[in-house]
Formats: sequence, structure tokens, C-alpha cells
Amino acid sequence: MSLRLLELGQQRELEPFLREALALVVEAVEARQGYLELRDDQDDSEARWWIAYGFTSAEVTTVRSAISRGIIAEALVSGETIITPSAVLDPRWGANESVRRSQIDAVLCAPIGGDPPRGVVYLQGRSAPGLFSAEERSRAEIFARHLAPLVDRLLMEHQRRQRRDATSSLRATLRLDGVIGRSAALAEALQQAALVAPLDVNVLITGGSGTGKSQLARVIHDNSPRCGAPYIEINCATLQDTLVESELFGAHRGAHSQADRDHEGKVAAAQGGTLVLDEIAELSPAAQAKVLQLIHSKEYFPLGAPRPVKADVRIIAATNKDLKQAVADRAFREDLYYRLHVLPIRMPFLAERREDIAELSQHLCASACAAHKLPHLELSRGALQAIEGTEFAGNIRELGMTIQAAAIRASHERVLQIEAAHLFPGAVGEDKSAVTFQEATRQFQIQFLRRTLSETDWNVVETAKRLDLARSHVYNLIKAFGLTRGA
Repeated sequence: MSLRLLELGQQRELEPFLREALALVVEAVEARQGYLELRDDQDDSEARWWIAYGFTSAEVTTVRSAISRGIIAEALVSGETIITPSAVLDPRWGANESVRRSQIDAVLCAPIGGDPPRGVVYLQGRSAPGLFSAEERSRAEIFARHLAPLVDRLLMEHQRRQRRDATSSLRATLRLDGVIGRSAALAEALQQAALVAPLDVNVLITGGSGTGKSQLARVIHDNSPRCGAPYIEINCATLQDTLVESELFGAHRGAHSQADRDHEGKVAAAQGGTLVLDEIAELSPAAQAKVLQLIHSKEYFPLGAPRPVKADVRIIAATNKDLKQAVADRAFREDLYYRLHVLPIRMPFLAERREDIAELSQHLCASACAAHKLPHLELSRGALQAIEGTEFAGNIRELGMTIQAAAIRASHERVLQIEAAHLFPGAVGEDKSAVTFQEATRQFQIQFLRRTLSETDWNVVETAKRLDLARSHVYNLIKAFGLTRGA
């Protein structure tokens, strides 16, 4: 059954998936009728999605009203499977008028997911003689366990499609291979990239470490007239001062002690295309002068060459440093700064792209599984809430490394989902010497939010105002941290 359910997981639409999945579990458990409902994260008072199998319209009404206030409600509250040989004879449910009127006999109701349950699968009556067996209960629970991560993924995709995509118009006109996200902050950076891409001007991309500056440089190249030519990227922080000129401009044999043959530099390799100078602020003053000369004259001298070589390259520079301050500190050439600072683009921090975090996390999870040849894993709701409630100083890069480590831990445990414990295994109070900076920051956020909520008598609007956060983000943090009033 689990294999067939996983095969159903290839379905991209929520309702057809639920319909087929419910039919599968009804068959596997030999029930006469089945009902499946899912609750909303924001409002769990009503079932937002529900599917029935084998019920008449009137019977579905009974299930959704009377039964949902009894058996289904109990399964949702307790998180435990409810099973009874006869609901009409069971003292817990027999007093219910609809149960007596419908003469409801054998019932098996299993929660989907946990902490709290996402919903339930409710199975009623037997198509074969006898009661629901322990084996059939096990099948229903296995079904519910496998269903939870698949439902979470489809719900996320459903909700994502319903949300406004600020990048939709740009995606219709630009090549954005591998660019994940739909936030207004990302759209603004992409809009600037679309502006400069067709122009043969140098570009400076700024932004924090791990925000995706290199990916944006690739977007500019892929959407420029140079897209069919080479795209060469070099990390300036890794260049040795003595070999900068050789790495950038190349060297003839014998030009220096390590030049035992002619060496082509990165500028020559990028001829006709784009040269990305990542972490340009790390270049030495002498190297900065050489780059300035390249931009100004569009030619360069390979080491040991008697004549200059024409350079047809576009320069895209990237840095996580404040170059204007570096100029003031005399750590960066002012003339080079203004040569690069024609049309600067700033990549937003991950904290400015809150609405992209869930989609980015799922993408990074899939990438980690593929890279390490791990079984397919999904991020649980609790894991996603924990991620959304955490500040990642290293932005997308740190998020990716966190998810990669979590995927390895979860795979080792042979589970289907990555949980919050896989993401943040070091808990404060267990071994304070082993607490990471990330976990310590998380604990501070929990304490600070709890104190502010207490001071405002749990007035979320006032709390959001004091913390300078969106109200929806405060709700997300409350859920992510598992805070409850009076706790």
C-alpha cells in the first residue's frame, strides 16, 4: 500500500490525489465507506479539504457534523487512532443521536501527521465479515503516516499557486533557471537584472554572504547578448597576491617561477562573454589597479607578453562588503568603485524573503538528497515552522547547509520526513558547551517573544508593533516556537 501511495505522490493536484488515496486505503482496510479531511494551519475549526468515499450526500452530512464532533474530534485532539467495534454500542459515542439513527457500527479513525494532526482518515463499516483487525489498524496508520508529508507538499504547492507571484511577469520574459522564490524583494532584484542584462555595462552586485549574488550574475549573463559566450567566475579572496596577474591575465612561459608553460588567464577564457569577480573587495591595491586598467582600456598584458591583448569581456563584480565605506577607509580604490557602481544591484537578505523560505527549503532538501544519493525526504510542517522561525546569518547558503546536514541525519534514521530535531539537534540545557550560535540565537528569540507577548497580554497586534514585525510573522513564530499562553 505504501508503495502505491508513494506512486500517487507524483500527482500535482491536491483533490485528485486525496480521492485516489482514500479509495486506496478503503480497499486496503476492507472498509465500506471512507472520509478524509484536512485542517487549515491558520484556522483548524473547520475542515478546509474533505473527500468522501461510499457515502450518500446525507451520510456525508452526518459524518461532517455529528461524527466530526465526536470520533474525528477525539482523534484530532489526542493524536491517537480511534477504533471501535460498534459506535452505536460504544458509551463514548452511542449517545449521539446521529450515531443511533444511522446505526454506525465498526469505525477506524487515524490522525494524519502529528503535533498537531493535519487531519484524519475516517473508515466506517466492513465490506467483509468481522471487525477491523490489528493488521488493518496498522495498515491505516501506515497510510496516514505516509500520507502526511505528501499532503504537506501538495498543500504547499496549492497555497503557493494561490499567493501572488511578484516574479510572474519577469519569468515570462527572462531565463531564470534555478531561481526559486516569488517575493517582492526577489522580484525587485530581478527587475534590476532585467534592466542591465541587455546593456554592455559593468555591474556591481552587493548583498550579504550567501544571498545568491553569483546566481544573479548568471541571470544577467543568460539574458544578455553574450549568453552564448563563456561565463567565467573567479573568487578574488582565493587569489594569492603574487599570482593575481597570472590568474587574471595569463602568463607566457618563463614569465615567473611557476610559469613552466603558457597559461591562459580568466580574462582570455571569458573572451566575448562575462567575467564575474566575486568578493572583489578582497583584491589587493595593486590588483585593483590592474582591473581598473582593464575596464578603462579594454586591453591587458599577459605576464611576459610584449604587446597588449584586446579584451572583449563584460565585468560583473560582487561583494558582501560596504565598498563606499571601504573607499572612505582607503581600502578600495575610489576610481574603480565608480567604474563599477554604474547600475548597482542589491540582493536581499533571506530575512527579507520570508515568503520564499518554504519553497527554498523544499528545493534545497531535494538537492541535498540528489547530491548525496539519499532516499527522497520531505520537510515536515514542524521542520518548516522551525526554519521560518530561525534567523540564518549566512542566508541561503547557511540554510542549505543546515538542511543538507538534517537530510543526512534523517536518512541515517530511515525516516520519511525531516523533523525540527534533525535541523537543530543541539538543545539548550542538554550540553551548553555544545550549543551552536544558531541555537543560542533561536533560544534568545523564543525568550524575547515570550516576554513581549506576556507584556502585551498576548495581544499579537501590539506585539508585532513593538517588535517591528508583520502580524503574520508573529503568528508564524508563535507556532514555530510552540508558544502557548500561560506556559
